[in-house]
Formats: sequence, structure tokens, C-alpha cells
Amino acid sequence: MRFSVYQESRKGGRRINQDRMGYCFTRDALLMVLADGLGGHALGEVAAQHALQIIARQFQVQARPTVRRPADFLQDSILQAHHEIHRYARMNNLRDVPRTTIVCCLMQNDSVQWAHAGDSRLYFVRQGQLLTRTRDHSKIENLLQQRRISAEDAALHPERNKLYNCLGSPNLPLVDIGEPQSLCAGDVVLLCSDGLWGSVPEIELVRQLSTLSVVQAIPNLITQALHNAGESADNTTAIGMMWENDPHATRHDTVLTESMPLNAFTTSIMSQEDGADELSEEDIERSIAEIRAAIDKSSNFTR
Repeated sequence: MRFSVYQESRKGGRRINQDRMGYCFTRDALLMVLADGLGGHALGEVAAQHALQIIARQFQVQARPTVRRPADFLQDSILQAHHEIHRYARMNNLRDVPRTTIVCCLMQNDSVQWAHAGDSRLYFVRQGQLLTRTRDHSKIENLLQQRRISAEDAALHPERNKLYNCLGSPNLPLVDIGEPQSLCAGDVVLLCSDGLWGSVPEIELVRQLSTLSVVQAIPNLITQALHNAGESADNTTAIGMMWENDPHATRHDTVLTESMPLNAFTTSIMSQEDGADELSEEDIERSIAEIRAAIDKSSNFTR
């Protein structure tokens, strides 16, 4: 495989960054994952971190060097992450289960397939055109699909952040699985949280992904999103990949996997104790104490 990949996350105006993202690859398969912890529930960042680690672990086990059944892998890994979040809540006697969105995609055999739950999005761009994007599991997305409100109304709707589907919810989450799509040289796949897509017009997002490398476009888009949102900016996170499976068009930032050993595995997804930006044990205990002290928790999960 030949591809370029870039990821970045910024806190915005929030007290803590509850977004997590990362990628893993073997010689013949690439996985990207992004999760956005729900701010209406404490420890959303822990839910997001657990989701990434569970999915990355399953990829490491199953990608030998490709995944046998991509759709089953995506669905099963996401559901395992959901169960792990509930297990974490039980082990720590949490009154409120942490929750998170999830979106992930798997590239192998010159094709891409994705899955999601919630409103973190995937965009698939080719030659300046948006081929497709995921559809949010939100009340507003349903209204848009039914043409009951306009895109302009949706941007200002008081319930625009309400979701009906996520990991950590009381019921088993709905996992939407996209149909596999062929990859061509120059194709771009972007995963992002609502902090990005909610503050940058789609036409501008597609334009930058089409005219710049992901290494340039993603930080530009995040900067623009934070500027547009101002002091109240949400956590803003994106991870993107440009497919470059063309031996005559290698860029200086291209990842080449042909020489990797058959069972080698590379990942940017760290465990919580490995990263400087991750929660410390003190942070986790403080958040747990806040949960236990809280009363009158709402049963509606809002961002």
C-alpha cells in the first residue's frame, strides 16, 4: 500500500478534549478510527479512548495481513467497544455510563469500507467531488433527510446536538455499515468530529481536501473551524488519508508498506498512560468522584 495520513485534535473552548483518533496498519490493511466523547455525560474521553483501543486491538489480532470479513470486523469491534465501556462503568461503580460516538474505516485490497454510530462523520472525496458521507444518528439529520428543515435551519436548531445512537447507551447501538467502495489514486477519506463539520461549510471542506494534501488540509480546516466557532468552539478533531497506490506518484510524506514483514503492525493509538495528552489517574479519579456526587442525571444524552 501507498498512502499519506495525518491526524490532529485541538481542545477549542472546552475544559477537556474528549475526542480521540488514530490509525493502524499492516502490510496490506489500514484502519482509521475517530471517537467523540459525549459531553452530556462525564468521562466521555474515557469512553472514546476505550473505543479506539478495543478496535485497534481487534485489528491487530485479525489483520493477517488483511481482515477476512471487513463488515463483520467493523460491526463486531464497535459492539465490543460498547460492551467494554459498560464493563468499565460497572467496575468503577459509575452512576452514569460514559458515552461516545464512533466512526472508523478499513482500507485493503484497493477498497474502503466504513462504519459509524453517532454524528462523527466520514467524507469520501474524489477528483474534487464528494462521493458520499455518513449520515448522522441525530434528530436533525432525520429532519434534513425528510426535507422538513433546511440546512440553514439545521445549523441553528436548538436540538442540533441531540443524538439517538452512541456507544455506552443503555441499549445496543445501531452500527451503520457502508457499502465497500473501490479506491483510486488521489482519493481522500476524512474522519472528523462535529467540531469540524459543524463549523466549516461542506463545500469548503471538499475544496481543501481536493486541492491540498491531507497534511496541509486538516490543520487548515481545524484552524478555520475554531476561528468560525469562536470562544465556544467544540473539540475539533480530524484524521485523513490520501490513497496513493501509484508507484509513479510517490510524495515525500507517503507511507510505503510493501517492505513490512507479513505480521508487522504499526499504530498511532496509544494506551491512556502512554500519551501526554491522555488522562492521568488523578484526572480519572476526580471525574469519577464528580459522577458519584452528581444527582438528577438526565436520561437524554446530549452533546
